[in-house]
Amino acid sequence: MLGGARSGKSSLAVRLAADSGAPVTFIATAAPGDAEMADRIRAHREERPAGWTTIDAPTDLLAAITAEAPDKFLVVDCLTLWVSNLLGASVGPDEVKLAAGRVAESMARRRGVVVSNEVGLGIVPANDLARAFRDVLGSVNALFAERAERALFLVAGRAIELSAASW
Repeated sequence: MLGGARSGKSSLAVRLAADSGAPVTFIATAAPGDAEMADRIRAHREERPAGWTTIDAPTDLLAAITAEAPDKFLVVDCLTLWVSNLLGASVGPDEVKLAAGRVAESMARRRGVVVSNEVGLGIVPANDLARAFRDVLGSVNALFAERAERALFLVAGRAIELSAASW
């Protein structure tokens, strides 16, 4: 599930998980680096049903996914922060893409939803790090969409189904 900031991705992911009828594990990639982010994390946690399990996995997403029982519906929120966390930990772009391929394969065998931001629709970033982030996240998003049963793009709270490439 892709979209811009505040497009409704997380809300839809929570609704899909709640409607799944399965026990839910929410895998969060956010890290509370400052007070504002800590407030965001707290607000997101408060929106989730009390019976859900939450796992904080800012960098080791594959371990968090594989540790959960196969009957669990997994919500991964979000790849954007996961990629940012990895790049911030000096993981190179090629290593991030390899890790993303392993995570995407693992999620393709599970019931769940993965959330990510689409950051490549705007201007070309002004610095190397921002361009590298945009490029890596775009590749990661494409890897996940390729392996997903469904891919959605959210705009203003409305979901658009993305079809598979036909070329």
